[in-house]
Amino acid sequence: MTSTTSPPTLAAIADQIFTDRRITRQVQQDLMQLLLGKAQISSQEQALAQRIFEAIQQGRLRVVD
Repeated sequence: MTSTTSPPTLAAIADQIFTDRRITRQVQQDLMQLLLGKAQISSQEQALAQRIFEAIQQGRLRVVD
């Protein structure tokens, strides 16, 4: 029996980012790959990505290595 793990969803990544109040460079890269790998993103996904971006700009999230 082989178990496969599905990649995390944008919502799951965002929940972790806001829980930790920080985003690592790796998570940032994963997030970008997730968003750019889609032909289209929903308005909900777009709003969530915008919320993350704004939180970084406003200093509510720290970017760490």
